[in-house]
Amino acid sequence: MNRLHRAIDLAEHKPILGAAVYFYDPIFLEMAAHLGFKAIWIEMEHAAITFAEAADLCRMAAGSGMLSMIRIADTSRNSVLKAAECGPDIIDIPMADDPGRVEEFVRYARFAPVGARGFFSVSRALKYGLVDDIHAEQQKLNQDLALLAQIESKEALSRIEEICEVDGVDIFIGPADLAASLGYPGQTSHPVVLEAAANIVRVARRHGKKIVTACGAADYIHWTRLGIDLLYTTNDIVCLRTGALSALKSAAEAIAQAAEEKSASEAAVSAGKV
Repeated sequence: MNRLHRAIDLAEHKPILGAAVYFYDPIFLEMAAHLGFKAIWIEMEHAAITFAEAADLCRMAAGSGMLSMIRIADTSRNSVLKAAECGPDIIDIPMADDPGRVEEFVRYARFAPVGARGFFSVSRALKYGLVDDIHAEQQKLNQDLALLAQIESKEALSRIEEICEVDGVDIFIGPADLAASLGYPGQTSHPVVLEAAANIVRVARRHGKKIVTACGAADYIHWTRLGIDLLYTTNDIVCLRTGALSALKSAAEAIAQAAEEKSASEAAVSAGKV
């Protein structure tokens, strides 16, 4: 049982809640842990986080008691190996449109005899070689490391049965890209998108897969009803934006109110009422 599955079991049928980091932000990660988030998503597909920074964030997540997930840009051997050596609990690949790509991902992420992950005995993932038996530790890591295939296109949707047949991989559903691929950009709550998501969940569950997703507050209820296992609810940029906008709005409203009160006071003086 991998680390993600163990955490899901401990959650007792409630979704694990996570947050994402889109830039190298130890303070946000630590705050997220203090707030009660149990998983951190390290974004390397769109964001400019380096592998060195990702390894640091994995260390911080582990020290804060959170699961760490790295989303890499592709399934190239280089990307998979470097992410794996950072020692995350989970690696996620985007746009998993066909089972061949998912099988390639597994091959590069698992040590022989399961896969063909390159031998490197001194990485963080292998405790820098500070173990009695490297081979045994590699086999343990084969069991511990969770792999996610991200379903976020109509192509992946059409092949979801085949993708779910790939052993050792759970499913991440990407609502935003799925909505766009189905012809409803920005409409993650559209009935067609919701039904597609429900179908993915049904197929994945039939194959014994765990389900992960990320969404905004408007869609929390839908995903919770589907019984997903891990829900990413926000990210560092959204939190900064929301907090900054809230402060700006509150200050602007206070300034406007003070101006109105001053104007009313001056008008009263002019009218001889004060």
